[in-house]
Amino acid sequence: MGYLDGFRITLKKLFEDRVTTQYPENKTPKPERLHGRHVLNRYEDGMEKCIGCELCAGVCPARCIYVRGADNDPADPTSPGERFGFIYEINYLRCIHCDLCVEACPTEAITETKLFEFSFTNREDAIYTKDELLVDDDGRPQHLPWEDWRPGEDEHTSAWVRATAPSGDADYIGRVGWSGELGYGVRAPEGGQRAEAEAAAEATAAAAAEAEADDHAGHGHDGHGGSH
Repeated sequence: MGYLDGFRITLKKLFEDRVTTQYPENKTPKPERLHGRHVLNRYEDGMEKCIGCELCAGVCPARCIYVRGADNDPADPTSPGERFGFIYEINYLRCIHCDLCVEACPTEAITETKLFEFSFTNREDAIYTKDELLVDDDGRPQHLPWEDWRPGEDEHTSAWVRATAPSGDADYIGRVGWSGELGYGVRAPEGGQRAEAEAAAEATAAAAAEAEADDHAGHGHDGHGGSH
């Protein structure tokens, strides 16, 4: 008769309140550290952060990034360094959104937004070039016709890396370890799990100290009040 238990669960669900999200008109909130579509960032003065070092392409396990650098024009430099990213392409038919490119970048040029709802009707559209990846003059990601952007999806890009910058070192949680960006300035660091753990440990230690003080006070009272 065990199979009747399955029918009982099914019938029970018919009378429970159900919540349906009217997608795509409404979307459920996305995790703050979601890995989505990449952007190439600029410094606050508008200069590009990418120096064309190709470290992101070298670390990419899916081999979806293609980068070629070029020398800056001394009279009109594109980036603060000697070189800049002349060609930058990401093939989203291969990308697995692991964020290793973000962690490897020495200049914090590439980050990932929370946009993951974008599709293509041909293979050419799936290969994003520098013209599409580079943020606009306001520091915001470009919105392409086949992308479904919603408010806030360009905020807190690559938050998990920013929380532990540089390169994921936990010692940097709660410290500003990221340079300013066009349109955003210097972003505040995240507290992270370590800050929460430290706060909980401090609360536990304070409670233990208070309990110990009460215990000492109780023993002292018994000593004076007892018979000899």
